[in-house]
Amino acid sequence: MKRIGMFVWNPFTNDARVLRECTALVEAGHRVDLYCLNDGTLPEVENPKPGFRVIRIDRTPPFARWLPFFRKRKKRTLAVGLIGVFLMPWLLPLMLVLFLLMRSRFIRYALYNSFGILRMTRAARKRDYDVMHANDVNTLPQAIGAARGKPIVYDSHEVQTDRTGYGSMQGKLERWLLHFVDQTIVENETRADYHQKLYGTRPSVLHNYPFYEPNVPKPRPLREELELAPDEPILLYQGGIQEGRGLERLIEAMPYIDRGTLVFIGDGKLKPKLLRLASHSSEKRRIRFLEKVPLAELPTYTAAATVGFQVLQNVCFNHYSASSNKLFEYMAALTPVVAADLPEIRRVVESEEIGLVVDVESPQSIAAAVNQIITDDLLRQKMQERASTARRQYNWEQEKGRLLAVYDSIFMKSRAK
Repeated sequence: MKRIGMFVWNPFTNDARVLRECTALVEAGHRVDLYCLNDGTLPEVENPKPGFRVIRIDRTPPFARWLPFFRKRKKRTLAVGLIGVFLMPWLLPLMLVLFLLMRSRFIRYALYNSFGILRMTRAARKRDYDVMHANDVNTLPQAIGAARGKPIVYDSHEVQTDRTGYGSMQGKLERWLLHFVDQTIVENETRADYHQKLYGTRPSVLHNYPFYEPNVPKPRPLREELELAPDEPILLYQGGIQEGRGLERLIEAMPYIDRGTLVFIGDGKLKPKLLRLASHSSEKRRIRFLEKVPLAELPTYTAAATVGFQVLQNVCFNHYSASSNKLFEYMAALTPVVAADLPEIRRVVESEEIGLVVDVESPQSIAAAVNQIITDDLLRQKMQERASTARRQYNWEQEKGRLLAVYDSIFMKSRAK
């Protein structure tokens, strides 16, 4: 039995990939402590199953708890601060920090993250682990700081050097931190090729496939809940409501789609914009938004859909090279998919014949694919039959051996030393 310290930069509520990895390692006989963030509403420590412990870290700076009070009383705070600094000059650094926190969102973000990194590292250093496992580059500093010379696994879920919303600094940080890493994991062969070209070493590949369930998920009575006709097609997007995912194009496609209600399940920064677009659409009565649902319940929503969308836009290499867990979730629920023409997604959709590939920048192309799937009962049935076969291959039970092989190689090297 080995002890593994793992890190992830979220509260670990809906992170299916990390859950699968922790579960596989525990089932292989290891003990896993997962360090994640505390959003203030979740338990500080949880034990999802024997051998698996979740430790949530609060990243709020001590003095930042008073920030809402100070921000509501800016003039009074400034006056009292000036008097305080005059009487006690040693208060000047604290007042400068409070001033910057009130004025700059970037400073607040950087300070909170700095405290999170330090506290996560300090908490992990109190325990003795055999391996440190960092999920994405924003937890690599914690793994390195807490490793005490033990091996480090870098599990890269995204392409850090070419990613929407991130600058060049992220890639430069990754290149430097990789010097401390013993094993790197990426999501698919396209990303492995890119990593090898960029850094000269080929990482291991671990696909983001869902857990295998022998039985297809039972469809939720979603039409009844949304007060739709029993035969109304449900056109589903599930996942983060973020830029670059083609979600605006789905709304723009609705006037060209003959039948069906478009349903978004999830949350994100783009949601207010989508709500506005939907409210101005001529088909606004056929567009619905649902809040993010618990991970365990999501397959029942997926199974209720007639068509599932995975329409990532080619806005960066991170999107271009994506495999996308949504694609395999639709497959597991036997839901035909309308998918982006990107290499990893196209390879699965076309080789397994589980959907149609479209030009995601064209609402008409999206609509034509939806109309074809909805009107052609034989085509839709064939896609469902193909998905029923493919789901036995594209699942975590078939994939988790790759993760265990990475750890076996680490343990063999450790014994050889």
